[in-house]
Amino acid sequence: MESRLQHIASNRNSRVRIGIIPGHHATNHSHVNFYVDMTSIKTSMKTARDAAKDLGSDFADTHIDTIICLEGTQILGAFLAEYLSQTGMNRDKDIDIVTPELNASNQLLFRDNTQSKIWGKQVLLLIASASTGKSINRAIDCLQYYNGKLTGVAAIFSAIHEIHGIKVKSVFTDEDLPHYETYLPADCPMCKAGQKVDALINSYGYSKL
Repeated sequence: MESRLQHIASNRNSRVRIGIIPGHHATNHSHVNFYVDMTSIKTSMKTARDAAKDLGSDFADTHIDTIICLEGTQILGAFLAEYLSQTGMNRDKDIDIVTPELNASNQLLFRDNTQSKIWGKQVLLLIASASTGKSINRAIDCLQYYNGKLTGVAAIFSAIHEIHGIKVKSVFTDEDLPHYETYLPADCPMCKAGQKVDALINSYGYSKL
């Protein structure tokens, strides 16, 4: 599968890149025709810092108290907080960075010691990938429970541009992958054509079958 790996550079910074692998890939709630590899942005200090500048410019005029990091975006979130604290509305602010737990029922939760970072705060949600909006909706439900105020949604890659009236800002969009498609498992044309699933994918990566 790795032999099919291609790289796409951000149109704002050529040093920021994602990998894409075409094929038939299955998540826990959808099938997609590309695996989007964001490993370098999640793990490389220099790449994460450059990507944070890309995203930060979209939120310079947005009041942010806390960044909630999902799907392994903590390094990116730290650089994003640093960038935001140096410019615009959030200059010289100390922005909190938190990550919720996932319980046995697949619900997001915050322990008592971190709930004060959410309650009544202006929250930016940072996610690795948004293809259907399901993960974002789950996070919004969590925020409502803890009385957080969603002020923005940021992603490394997003195939959706708006959710609940809030624009989703991302480093890469489906316009960078013009043939990207996502399907419900029951509606997947690759399954109907008898094409085997190449890999199981989630926010941690992929596992070939």
